[in-house]
Amino acid sequence: IFLKNTDYNDSMSLLDLGTTSASNDEHNIILQKTINNKNITCLSDQDLTTSIRNKYPHIKNFIKGDGKNTNLKDDLFEIVYSSATLEHVGSYKDQIQFVKECYRLAKKSVFITTPNRFYPIDFHTKLPFFHWLPKKLHRIILKFIGLEFYSLEKNLNLLCKNDLENKIKILNIKNYKILNHRFIFFTSNLILLLKKY
Repeated sequence: IFLKNTDYNDSMSLLDLGTTSASNDEHNIILQKTINNKNITCLSDQDLTTSIRNKYPHIKNFIKGDGKNTNLKDDLFEIVYSSATLEHVGSYKDQIQFVKECYRLAKKSVFITTPNRFYPIDFHTKLPFFHWLPKKLHRIILKFIGLEFYSLEKNLNLLCKNDLENKIKILNIKNYKILNHRFIFFTSNLILLLKKY
């Protein structure tokens, strides 16, 4: 999906915004698929210097920072990529700032994935349907059953397609698409594609 919807090649500069420090093969798939690209930067609020640096020696730069405010120059990377991070950056306002920062850093395009709030199972808690409840009630239930980490908005704030569209309207970005990635008849993930040309 990424290759089909961007003009990526292995000579392009790419920022992976929200790289996780988890080193198993279920995570950081973009880094596994771009091993011939020596122009990749990873930015995360986690320490990547040991597990990720050793596993992916082709990465050019590792930056520890805040994806909502990177202090990097405009249009620094040809493509900005972010997978399963937007739902973890905090409030609605924080999410808008994150998308704005991705757009500011990209010279050509932005590719953001996030789980769909209205998929029957929440990938984080593995619980069915509770996340369809109003967010305040959902958070109370998560806290009650011992999932306090995910009950906090700063750690998990799931989005639906309307949420993404509203953020794009607020940011006044005209050239965009929202793709639905389906799994067993339901949209499991949403993909936000922003173009700057």
